[in-house]
Amino acid sequence: MFLSGVLFVLFLAGCWLYCLTDAALTPATEFPGLRKPVWIAVIAVTFIFGAIAWVIARRWWRVRYWPLAPAARSRATGRYYPAADAFLAAEALARHPATRSKNAPGPAAAIGPDDDPEFLRALTERIRGEQ
Repeated sequence: MFLSGVLFVLFLAGCWLYCLTDAALTPATEFPGLRKPVWIAVIAVTFIFGAIAWVIARRWWRVRYWPLAPAARSRATGRYYPAADAFLAAEALARHPATRSKNAPGPAAAIGPDDDPEFLRALTERIRGEQ
């Protein structure tokens, strides 16, 4: 019984510390409602109630202001806007190193020694030569 109470208090302290750290590291322009020092004071003074208020307010702010679609860059202005453009997504995939290696011309590079035919051939010759 005592151990479960201690674990519960540690869990609440961890949640409180997370919310306090999140409020301290959030840029001042992204604060919902109150200013940054006020939120930090509310969380620090009211402990778990302030942390719960921070989580609720922050979630409400994120749902309201964060775009639901990934940002894409406008070719005309060079600025990001929250609309997914299929061409830009395909262009980004084509620039990614993993995609470039998959589409590289020529034979695929050996992944390991057991996939390399020259290594297997040399190994077979070495084994035959030792017998």
